[in-house]
Amino acid sequence: MSDRDMGDVGTRLLFEDDRVRVWQVRLAPGEQGAVHRHELDHLLVQVAGDRIAVVPEPDSAGPFRDYLEADVVPGAVVAVRRGGVESARNVGTQPYLEVVVELKDRG
Repeated sequence: MSDRDMGDVGTRLLFEDDRVRVWQVRLAPGEQGAVHRHELDHLLVQVAGDRIAVVPEPDSAGPFRDYLEADVVPGAVVAVRRGGVESARNVGTQPYLEVVVELKDRG
């Protein structure tokens, strides 16, 4: 599955320097984002919405290897290890907004 096209981690790149890359993720109710690979450890910051799902691909090596639905908690920050190959699906009734902060290796 490594020859497939991968989408971006987010819907819009907000900022990038030598230490971090910051993405915005916006999904309308029922919308699913592109399949993407997380090459970097990252922080997920939930901003708005009511329910979100992670849809992992069979070759995902990240922490989310099974389909997962969860309530959105605005202001919640989740640290996630690299390796995930997945997409996000808004399974709620409200627009979903999240910020993803990718942490670049320093060394």
